Amino acid sequence: MLNHLPAVYSILGFVISLLLVFRTNTAYDRWWEGRKIWGQFLNDSRNLSVKLSSVQLSQDEKTFFSRMIPNFSFANKEHLRKGVCLTLLDLTDKEREDFSKKNHIPMYIMQLITLRIKDIKNDLRISEEEYLAIVSNIDSFINGLGACERIKGTPIPYSYNIFIKKFIFLYVITLPLAFVNHFGYWAAFISTFVFFALVSMEVLAEEIEDPFGVDDNDLPTDEIAEKIKENCKEIFEIN
Repeated sequence: MLNHLPAVYSILGFVISLLLVFRTNTAYDRWWEGRKIWGQFLNDSRNLSVKLSSVQLSQDEKTFFSRMIPNFSFANKEHLRKGVCLTLLDLTDKEREDFSKKNHIPMYIMQLITLRIKDIKNDLRISEEEYLAIVSNIDSFINGLGACERIKGTPIPYSYNIFIKKFIFLYVITLPLAFVNHFGYWAAFISTFVFFALVSMEVLAEEIEDPFGVDDNDLPTDEIAEKIKENCKEIFEIN
């Protein structure tokens, strides 16, 4: 019986490897989708700013858009963490008072931007075609926000996580039985190495499955938001 254990554990090891590959790929897909969405936020911010900068805007409107477009990114990254801290946003005292009454700050920012663009259209400073092109950027912002919330609000099923952890634990804790006849005391060291490799893959998947935090392996949303802010200030020529 003991002579057949290595073959049995080889099959079990193959099964575990398949589970871990699926687990890691699923986590990485979530991380990569989040990265693509935030890359789109950067592109949409630039596109929207360039389109609006070509319109005849007052200085107040330029200042408004140069603040609110980056504010969306700053509010969004905090919204995906522990909630929006208004001190991180570039707001007037009146705006801060209004924002404090809202539950969904990123959506409220998009609402304010849309209303201001609607006023510009009503003043006949942009055509219907230009308005539709600008609104497409607004839609992209909102769609990206919803996609981020979907990733954040849909974690890997708890039962699936627990099953893999239990499977790895039982596999490794009994692994010396399969190799003790072949390697003697070295079976304990082999089992320790296998345990380290399997658990490291599981921990790696856990690290990247929620990509909107502040850990080293999370998305650089702080840097992207700062880049959006710098780009918008430059486009609208705000010092």
